[in-house]
Amino acid sequence: MQTTKSYRPNVAAVILSSRYPDKCEFFVAHRSDIKNAWQFPQGGIDEGETPREALKRELLEEIGCDKVEVLGEYPEWISYDFPKVSRGKTYPFDGQTQKYFLVRLKDGAEINLDAYHIPEFEEYEFVAYEDLFRKVTYFKRKVYRRVIDYFIDEGLI
Repeated sequence: MQTTKSYRPNVAAVILSSRYPDKCEFFVAHRSDIKNAWQFPQGGIDEGETPREALKRELLEEIGCDKVEVLGEYPEWISYDFPKVSRGKTYPFDGQTQKYFLVRLKDGAEINLDAYHIPEFEEYEFVAYEDLFRKVTYFKRKVYRRVIDYFIDEGLI
């Protein structure tokens, strides 16, 4: 018997530094609740919220900054299953279905990981494309490469 999986609607932000297009650097952050897990900011879409509204809210909650310029949107929703190690924390969902946005930090934008009462991340870095896939957690690499390669093919990066 096959059971239907449940996916949480979610947004994710591929953030380029404010130095883009002169220098192409990707924002990645180390999760505060999972050892060695670096990723892009992401979060659930609340009831009645559009993906773009959720993007702005999640950026404020996770990095303390929503001063971004949206450069592009991945045209499809991408679903993935949570790794077995984190499934207990994510009940009742088996995974997430995500809408990805490419954004650039505006000049003067400041990151504040302590802006929310329970910080999602403990540190962050801006990394070059060639370092990105060594840095991010293993189960996100395939999706990240697909999304970023799409933005590159579209001439947005």
